[in-house]
Amino acid sequence: MKSNFKTDLSKEQRLTPLLDTYYQKHLKNYEFERVSHLKKQRQGIDLILKDNRSGNTYFVDEKAQLDYINESLPTFGFELFYTKNGVQKQGWLFDVSKKTHFYALVTNIYSDEADVFTSCNITFVNREKLILRLHEMGLNQHFLEQLALDQQHVHGKLLLESLNPKNDGYLFFSTKNKEEKPVNLILKLDFLNRIGVAKRLV
Repeated sequence: MKSNFKTDLSKEQRLTPLLDTYYQKHLKNYEFERVSHLKKQRQGIDLILKDNRSGNTYFVDEKAQLDYINESLPTFGFELFYTKNGVQKQGWLFDVSKKTHFYALVTNIYSDEADVFTSCNITFVNREKLILRLHEMGLNQHFLEQLALDQQHVHGKLLLESLNPKNDGYLFFSTKNKEEKPVNLILKLDFLNRIGVAKRLV
């Protein structure tokens, strides 16, 4: 099954005004600039936030659950690897070429009968802190990379010793239903808050 790139792009563009409304309302101490430059977007920058108090600038990568409109999921998938032309490639979580400081995880996206997005939740995740916490749990890039290579014929859920599958998360291999065969680390949003790497904006 191929990814519906154009469909996703259209959904992203229709979602943007709602996200911007939330940013204006809930990030009063920040100026934000939406990035349209493709090179910057490929570096994991959809949004540039500037803190008016400290002058610090942060790069935000927006990740939206656009395959699950009008559904409420307690989890989010962090891409570890995907396959392109038969070669396993680095996913966005550990990709050193990405300049992302924060992920804006957009979940619980609802739309009306006219296909206009009406509400959503946004959870900000500190990328550096998340990677550090995973490392402390033994879930570093090298370990997960080796695991993905060893289990590349697996499809579906793979439990990890250091994560409780009910409360924390697990690995998920999409080897049969997606062309890119992504390997995702599925983490509960509550877990991200609990370990101190995330904060819900709305």
